[in-house]
Formats: sequence, C-alpha cells, structure tokens
Amino acid sequence: MTLLSRFRDLEPAAQHAYVSLMMAVIGRGLVAASQTDDETRRELAAFTPGMVIAMKVIPSGPSFALVLQPDGTLKLLPSFDGRATLAVVFKHLAHAFLVFSFQESTTRAFANDRLYIDGDISHSIRLVRCLNRMEALILPQAIAAKAVKRYPAIAASDKVRAGARIYGRLALNFVNGDRP
Repeated sequence: MTLLSRFRDLEPAAQHAYVSLMMAVIGRGLVAASQTDDETRRELAAFTPGMVIAMKVIPSGPSFALVLQPDGTLKLLPSFDGRATLAVVFKHLAHAFLVFSFQESTTRAFANDRLYIDGDISHSIRLVRCLNRMEALILPQAIAAKAVKRYPAIAASDKVRAGARIYGRLALNFVNGDRP
C-alpha cells in the first residue's frame, strides 16, 4: 500500500481535521498574500470593499470567510453566518479533501461537479487566480503544480522572497489571532 493510497483512506474524522487545518492555512494565506503580494492586490482591486468571500464544506463542515477592506487587503472574519458575496462551496468533505490533499486541482474539482460557486463568475475567476498565485508562491513546485491548472513562470529568487513574506505574515496572523 502506497503512502498516497493510505492518505486517501483516512477516516472521516482525520479528513475533517486535515480539511479544517487547510482551510485555516488557506484563509490566512490569502490574507497574507493580500498584504504582501502586488499581483494578488491587483486581482483584488476589481472587488468592492466590504465584499465577503467564503469557502466552506456543506452542510456544516470546515469554512472560512474573508472581507475585503477599504485598503484592498483581506481580513479574516472569525465568525460569519451570513451569505457571502462570493462563496466556493464543496459538496462533501471527501471532495474538499481531494483538493486540499493535492490529488485534484480546484478547476478539476469544479469540472467534476465536486464544488460550486455562489456569486459572480468573474469574481470567482479572480479568486482562483489569487489562490493559484498564493499556492505557487508558498508550496514547493512539485506540489503546487498538482494544485494549480498551470504553474506560473516565477523566478526562484522571487518565489523565495514572496513566499517568505507570505509565510511570515501567515505566522503572525496565527500568533496574533488574526488581529490586523
């Protein structure tokens, strides 16, 4: 039995814990990228301040919600029960697990009807570009190439520099409890 096949067969409780951790990292990673990466900020500039972006697993799985602040950066909403302006919704925990364990890209999961978008499709495309950018910067290329549809051309020095800034801000966000 290979390591990957063991990873796929994790019990639902372990999958839930893993997806919860990944949701926390992705939400905070997007916040950090919005604070440190110019390309991410350019994508977010098309969004309206006050816009709420959410990612969740239905019916009551792990989730996160972000709000776009007037300065163009994202802020994590610690508890959000309303309707988001843009939501990426996984139909089942196992579907989210496939994406977050890098067995299936977000675009492939969408094509396989494992998730749906609630909101403006042009905003969802921009959000996916932000997610892809963040993943390309913080993940090793071998893993990021599985997570994104097309791995971008990024100079190694730029990747290390941008990735370090995002990881630094991400760590601060965890330590500070997501306060600005």
